[in-house]
Amino acid sequence: MRLGWRALLGSLLAAHAAAADPASDRLHREALVIDGHNDVPSLVLDYGFDLGMDGADPDKRSALLYFVLGWLLPEPSPDELRTHTDLARFTTGGVDAQFFSIFPHAEYAETPGASRERANAMIDALLAQIRRHADRLELATSAADVRRIAAAGRIAALMGLEGGHALENDLANLAAFHARGVRYMTLTWSNTNDWADSSGDESRHGGLTDFGRDVVREMNRLGMLVDISHVSDETFWDVLEVAAQPLIASHSSARALVDVPRNMSDDMLRAVGRNRGVVMVNFGGTFIDPGKAGVGNLLWDALVNFGPSPVPLARLLDQLEHVARVAGLDHVGLGSDFDGTLFMPEGVGDVAGYPAITAGLLARGWPAADVRKLLGENTLRVLGEAGR
Repeated sequence: MRLGWRALLGSLLAAHAAAADPASDRLHREALVIDGHNDVPSLVLDYGFDLGMDGADPDKRSALLYFVLGWLLPEPSPDELRTHTDLARFTTGGVDAQFFSIFPHAEYAETPGASRERANAMIDALLAQIRRHADRLELATSAADVRRIAAAGRIAALMGLEGGHALENDLANLAAFHARGVRYMTLTWSNTNDWADSSGDESRHGGLTDFGRDVVREMNRLGMLVDISHVSDETFWDVLEVAAQPLIASHSSARALVDVPRNMSDDMLRAVGRNRGVVMVNFGGTFIDPGKAGVGNLLWDALVNFGPSPVPLARLLDQLEHVARVAGLDHVGLGSDFDGTLFMPEGVGDVAGYPAITAGLLARGWPAADVRKLLGENTLRVLGEAGR
């Protein structure tokens, strides 16, 4: 309960801080705000959560708790869930476009065909939400769609497939997902698949296999963004050798600040910059706060603070500035991982909190034009360059 109130208070403080600075508020509302990764479709499919519901109520139980401890807890009803995401908070946060994650967990890879079926079921669930809330949401498949939908005052809903195991080792499935509207694919999740190594699993291929290289080439041909979040370092460098279009990291942070395998080294950041891609920084505390990187640090933090301590907003701003400095101002963006990770920064505890980022960057002396790039223009450029 204590953490729930803290998250709610953080969101209220973020909104207040932005509103207290008319220049910051005006910039945020005028800018195009795009987030690269949100896992709420898993909650929609598994628990029947509706984006029109109120997921902010601190008296409700965290949806991520069910994801982590679901085997211990009875299945919740949709209106019992506390989430990072709902339509009302998207509006408060000034979000113009969201890549929703189509995520078949690694457990589905154990059964042939199950990963593809799970991904398609999640697409169905998200498309049903878009139809149900057509006054506020519209499917986008191109940069032009995003501009048009945002100008009309609606949220552009994009789809990214998280985990190449969903292809079931068949390029025809890649084309089928693209036809359904998927506009990026994360080559691996935390599991190494049959053609690409993951940063969260043992290496079996030394990077990409020949089929993995074919996957990257086919994604380039289709106009689907290649997402290198979660991949091993070897896979990353193999992708760069093959890719003919800009890459994205949909939800990755900087290893120089928090040394975990999921984060990207400075050499990798510079390479994405040379590739004209974009690194969308993950907001999760385990990737941006050294005190929460690894189980040992988490346990020590919880012991010392009688529960997990909040992540300072400065940790997220430091990450954004580091990526901008190393990869380049044209190659940094936002990839929150809301409803897919834990320990969000103070003031940015859910999708209502994006104005705190704008206010924080302006307070650090960022020019308005550079803030606009980070908030969404960089990501939209890459979508346009790679798109078909």
